Amino acid sequence: MQPIVDTHQHLWDLDKFHLPWLVDAPVLAHNFLTSDYLAATAGLGVAKAVYMEVDVAPEQQPAEADALIELCADVETPTVAAVISGRPASPHFGSYIRAYASHPAIVGVRQVLHVPEAPPGLCLTPQYVENIRLLGELGLCFDLCMRPRDLRDGAKLAALCPDTRFVVDHCGNGDPYVIAGGAPLPDGNPFAHSREQWMDDMAALAARPNTICKISGIIARARPGWTAADLAPAINYCLDTFGFERVVFGGDWPVCTLGAETSYAAWVTALRGIVATRTPQEQAALFHDNAIAFYGLTEE
Repeated sequence: MQPIVDTHQHLWDLDKFHLPWLVDAPVLAHNFLTSDYLAATAGLGVAKAVYMEVDVAPEQQPAEADALIELCADVETPTVAAVISGRPASPHFGSYIRAYASHPAIVGVRQVLHVPEAPPGLCLTPQYVENIRLLGELGLCFDLCMRPRDLRDGAKLAALCPDTRFVVDHCGNGDPYVIAGGAPLPDGNPFAHSREQWMDDMAALAARPNTICKISGIIARARPGWTAADLAPAINYCLDTFGFERVVFGGDWPVCTLGAETSYAAWVTALRGIVATRTPQEQAALFHDNAIAFYGLTEE
C-alpha cells in the first residue's frame, strides 16, 4: 500500500482551546484527539502527519504552538511537524514567529482568510506582505486558505514574496460541482465563483514557481450521494495545472466529514481511484514524496 503523509491534520481538545468558529459547525464541537485520528485513519497507510492550525482564539496561538512542539516530540503519534496560526497583519507578528521559527517541528504559518474578519485584499496590505516575506527569510511556508474569488490576491502575494513558499489549501476552495460544469453558487455565498474564474486564478497561482497545491478539503463540499466522478474534474485540473511535482495530499480530518458526512477512508479511497491511471511515481509524489521534500521530513 502506498504510504501517506497527511499534510493537513486537525486535532483539538476543547478542554484546552477555544475555537470560535465551531459555533457555526456544531457537529464538530467536541474533542478530536490523536486517538480519534488513529482510529479514523486505521489501515489506510498514514505514516506521518503535519498538523494544521485550527483557528483557535488569537490569544491562544502561542499556547497552541507550544502544545504542538510537545506533540511532535511524542514518537507514539504520527504528527511530526506543524503549521501554526498567525496574523501577519499584526505589527507583533515578527516577534511571535521568530520565537518559534528555529524549532524543527514548526514548518509554516496559516491564517484562514475566508472568514468575515479577513476582508478581500487583506493579504496585500504592506504589513502583511512584509511579514510574509519574513516567513521566507525564516524558512517557513504560508498556507493560502482563501475564498475562491480572492485567489488572484494569493497569486499577487506569491509574486510579491518570491522567496516565500506558498501552499494553496483545499484546491483553492473550489466547488466541485461548479467546476464540473454545474450552476454557479449564488452571489451571496462567500465561496461563490464561476468555473472559468476558479480555473484562471488557480492557473495564475500555478504560474508562480513558489506555490504548491494541496489536494484536500474538496470532499467537505460533496453532496449526499457523491461519487469520485463528482470530484475528479477539480482534482484533475489541480494535478495537471500544478504538475505532480507540486501537489501534496491533505486529509482535512475531521472537517472532511462535513457536507456529505463522509469519512477519511472514503476520501482516500475516492482520491486513489481518481489517480489510479497516473503513474506509480506520480501517485507516490502526491501521497508521500513531495510532502517529505517540501517540509523537510525524515524518511524513517
